Formats: sequence, C-alpha cells, structure tokens
Amino acid sequence: MSDLAFAILAFMIAVYVLLDGYDLGVGALAPFVSRNEEDRAAAMHAIGPYWNGNEVWLIAAGAVSFALFPLAYASAFSGFYLPFMIVLWLLMFRGIAMEVREHFPSELWHAFWDTAFSAASALLILLFGLTIGNLVRGLPLHASGFFMGTFAFLLNPYAIAVGLFAVAALAQHGATFLWMVAGGEIGVRSRDTIARLWWIVLALYIVITILTLAIRPVVFSRPWLAIIALISLAAFILLRIRLSSESQKTPFVCSTVFIAGLLVAAAATIYPYLLPDFAGPGGLTIYAASASPQAMVWGISATLVGLILVSTYTFFVVRRLSA
Repeated sequence: MSDLAFAILAFMIAVYVLLDGYDLGVGALAPFVSRNEEDRAAAMHAIGPYWNGNEVWLIAAGAVSFALFPLAYASAFSGFYLPFMIVLWLLMFRGIAMEVREHFPSELWHAFWDTAFSAASALLILLFGLTIGNLVRGLPLHASGFFMGTFAFLLNPYAIAVGLFAVAALAQHGATFLWMVAGGEIGVRSRDTIARLWWIVLALYIVITILTLAIRPVVFSRPWLAIIALISLAAFILLRIRLSSESQKTPFVCSTVFIAGLLVAAAATIYPYLLPDFAGPGGLTIYAASASPQAMVWGISATLVGLILVSTYTFFVVRRLSA
C-alpha cells in the first residue's frame, strides 16, 4: 500500500513539473526572446489559458502527501518552512503579475510586471531544483525523522547545481512550448534559444550525473536506473536533432520525455525513503511515514478519483484550446 502511495505521489509531482514547468520556463525566458511589447504579450498569451490549471497539480500533491504520509509532511514542512513560504509568495506574486498586467496601460508598469513575472518564475524553478537536490543528497534528520538542519544547509553546492540545471532545463522546456504555440518571430527566437540552452543543459547534466553517482552510490546497485537514464538521454539528443525539422511538436515531446526520465530517476534513487538521511544509509522511509492502513485505503481511493477528474479536466481543456 505504501509503495502504491509513493508511486501516486511521485506521479503527481512529475505531472506538476512537466505541466507548470513549461509555463515557468516561458516566464523565465520571456525577457530573452522578447524584443517589444507585442512579443511579451504573445509570451503571456501563450501560457495564459494553462498556468492556473497547471498549479492545481501542486496543490493536489501537497494534499496527497498530507493524507498519505503525514509524518513526512510534518517533517518536510518543519525543515523547509522558509523555502515553502518563499514558494507561496512567489506563486502569489507571479499570479498577480500575470492577472493585473493588462490593467495598467503604462509601459512602465508593463515593464515592472514583466520583470516581476520573469524573476518569480526563475526563482520558483531554482527553489524547486534546490528541493530535489537536497532530497537526493539527504538531510540531517533526528532519530524521529524530523529535519535538524538550517536554511543555510540547504544552500549546498550540489543542490545549487541541481537548481541551476532545473532553471536551464525548464527554460529549454518553455522555449519548446513557445516555439510550438506562439510562432512568428518570437517562435524563431525561441528555437534559436533552445539550440544555445541545449549545450548548457548538457554540461550541467554531465556534472550532476557525476556528482550524484559520487554521493548516492546506491545507484550502482540498481542497474535498471541506467535504462531510464538512457531513454531520457536519447530524448534529449533527439530534441537537438529535430530542431532543424519543420515539426514543432516533436521537440516539446522530447523535452517532456527528457524531464520525465530525470524525475523518475530521482524518485527511484531515493526510494524507499521520502527523506533520506544525509549522514548515511537510512532516513524516513515511506513505510514509517505512512498513515494507518485504513486511512491509506481511503486516501488512495479518494486520490485515484481525484486524479481521474483532474486528468479528464486537463485533457479536455488542452484539447479545446488546441483546436
């Protein structure tokens, strides 16, 4: 039961990263591909119908972690309290910037809200990357499973490297989306940006792979992880190859597979821990952090019903807006 709950939670987080990842990436990338007011408006309009619905997956994942893994939820929020609060502020500030921009006719206000939206988008990606990096590296935990470190501990070189990689990878993901949806001059500049970002993502991918193998040697005992990594890497290489083609959907699909592979590999690396211990093998496992068996049954049943409803809603919204 705990394994199924872990798989559901990992799936929901992955879907959130993939869906909200492209609109966060567009936000972070907008200043670099926009040349005028029309370009910035086009970038905003490209993600306008989707960004609010995409964030539903983050709220749902938080609710599921509370229902199925209450101990890990309490421990994570005690340790990541300040980062989580910053994430909430950035999400609110980003939403405000998105909604009120058009209500201020002044170009000065437009520039302010555009800058706020881009900065909030980039910082959100960086914080999400820092969180994943620290989960893979491990946390200083009390014997009862609670976080014993400080905010400064979270700003370690490995987590920062993962954060920078997340910014580059999701900016590239956003560029593939903008190229596919916006078209025109901003679409062409997005394609050119993908070509430049690809090399940065590749360099950081190599660095982080080496560091992960060094700090998490458990990877060597799970050779099937290599298959996931190869599928992800193949999609990344195909993304580069397909840039010269006329198909604008294939690079976006390749980017999606690339990021999905990385998230699956990260979840498989820390399994069966929700919060691995920094000091060595151990930590808060999914079994120790699980709710009671009866609560798990009800929680998983409710989650599966909710997943069907949210997935159906997302599918019809995307299909309707793509028509």
